Parts: sequence; structure tokens; C-alpha cells
Amino acid sequence: MIEIRTPRLILRRWNDDDLVPMADINADSQVMRWIDDGSVRDLEYTADAIEQWEEEWDEEGFGLFAVELLASGELVGFTGLSVPEFLPEVMPAVAISWRLGSQFWGQGYASEAAHATLEFALQDRGLDRVICINRMGNDASENVIRKLGMEPELETEHPVYGYPLHVYAIDLTEFEA
Repeated sequence: MIEIRTPRLILRRWNDDDLVPMADINADSQVMRWIDDGSVRDLEYTADAIEQWEEEWDEEGFGLFAVELLASGELVGFTGLSVPEFLPEVMPAVAISWRLGSQFWGQGYASEAAHATLEFALQDRGLDRVICINRMGNDASENVIRKLGMEPELETEHPVYGYPLHVYAIDLTEFEA
């Protein structure tokens, strides 16, 4: 089983104990305002999502990691890799993303987890290139993207919701572990 440890975090596959804390994160309007139409999600949605994330691990050899605090074992949220099929103009691609509970914002956890995931993508999984898709105005995520060393590549719109998106990219030759 894949597990990545950083100085403060463990990135790992999902287990049954993650459902309720992840559902709490998905039910937070502050967290979800940047996701799709901004709607909060319930326990059933979260259970289905975790099942899909685990299936992606099995099919692709990568996916979204559950992220927990090393010191307490508390679930922080997720970070990981996925295939952004919803945005055809960037395909083929693998995208890095994250979603953390609002109580964990502003402490560097997203950057720490995303950097470990990017290193995993480029060094362990042998990907040549990783992208990140960010909704314009989400400055906190924009800061994480810059810390990863990603460069702007494309401006587009969400195909369903119509809001503007920035697409960033980094390839193996630009990555510094």
C-alpha cells in the first residue's frame, strides 16, 4: 500500500474512518465555494466519491490521497492526482488537486501535501508532466500552485458552469524535489 510521509503529514489510501470527516469537509460552504457550482455535498455523495477515488487508484495507479496529520491522525482532506476528463482541451493530462478542511488552511499543509504528490507523480509514477486547474479568484490555491513551480499554460472556461479557469503545468525537467 502506498503511503507518503512528510514532516507533518501522511498521504495514504482511503479507509472507512475517513468517510465522516471528509463528509464534514464537503459540507463546509467555505471549502466548497470554489468547487463546481459551489454546492455543499452530503455523506452519500462523499461515500460515492471516495469509492470512485479508490477505483481510480486501481485503474490508473494513482489517485487522491487521504491526508492526515502525522501527530494526531486527524483527516485534513485530500490531495492527489486525477485525469481531468471534464476539460477536454487539456487532455491527455494528469492533474494535481487538493481539498482541505477550512480549519487547516493557512498552515502550509496544502503546499506540503501537494509538493509530496507532485514528487510522487514525476519520480515514482514516471509522469513527464502534471497540470493544475484553478478557478480564477481562488488566490489561496494560486499561491500553492506558484510554490509548486508550475507555469501558466492556458485560460479557459469550465465547460458546465462557465466560470474562468487557469491551467498551469510543470514537467519533469522543471521540477525541483
